[in-house]
Amino acid sequence: MRQLLQEVIQGKRSVAIGGHVRPDGDCVGSCMGLFQYLKDNCPEINVDVYLEDIPDPLRFIEATKEIRHEIDPEQVYDLFICLDCGDIGRLGFSGPLFSSAGDTLCVDHHISNQAFAAHNYIVPDASSTSELIYNLIDPEKITKEIAEALYVGIAHDTGVFLYSCTKPSTMEAAAQLLRTGIDANDIIDKTYYEKTYVQNQILGRALLESMLLLDKRCIVSVVTKKELEFYNATAKDLDGIVSQLRSTKGVDVAMFLYETDTQEFKVSLRSNGAVDVSVIAQYFGGGGHKRAAGFTLSGRYHDIINNVTRQIELQL
Repeated sequence: MRQLLQEVIQGKRSVAIGGHVRPDGDCVGSCMGLFQYLKDNCPEINVDVYLEDIPDPLRFIEATKEIRHEIDPEQVYDLFICLDCGDIGRLGFSGPLFSSAGDTLCVDHHISNQAFAAHNYIVPDASSTSELIYNLIDPEKITKEIAEALYVGIAHDTGVFLYSCTKPSTMEAAAQLLRTGIDANDIIDKTYYEKTYVQNQILGRALLESMLLLDKRCIVSVVTKKELEFYNATAKDLDGIVSQLRSTKGVDVAMFLYETDTQEFKVSLRSNGAVDVSVIAQYFGGGGHKRAAGFTLSGRYHDIINNVTRQIELQL
């Protein structure tokens, strides 16, 4: 696989890297890890990285200071590398740069990815896009800065190595990253477990107001715009809520909804494996993995819950 990256960047003078909207740990980790690697080892290439605003705990990655949040419509890159993103629409504001680029590469582990780039490295059962980036680069050239970024991505998308997507290859990659001297305990504590007071408040609200459906095999919780405003919270403060819901004893599927606009809801699904939530997400125009997926729907949240649980019930 390492030959793929070398072949694609051969002769390129300008490269853009982009990830999905509402970037999470794996998106940021893979983007920043590859960005730092190319900056360190390909001085002849001008490299830029484009992402929406990232979660504050991930800003410890030094290279995040160089993230661009806006594009120049006149800018045309020789190559656009799309990471952790199942389709062009999920790129958000950087999508036009992908469309205008002379060449494109997509690296992803979403089962819904349709291999939409000119070159594709799609491995649906991989732990994370960050692990795939590790497979593409020269391990002898991985610095501590690159290792920190990739370790964040792998740790976050494996639930700190607890999810079933954690393979021997995942642990071997993590071990190699640890050998660079990164402080793994500090990284995991500050980017995965540590929560602000507001995050704990909104988590408590979501747990308190949750409901058990489908013979208590599905747990659901909703946070409205009004509630977000009451707690002075943003979408970034909702990370981890759906995973906490899924850990409820006896539950096969967790559904978490939050209102992004008037009667428009982002729906996140998590499964213990009994239900393939990627199938449900694709049915509603979204995507993801067998155990973690999401999509956006409009309407009253009661109706959305009814429609989604109907699809869940088909698999139970």
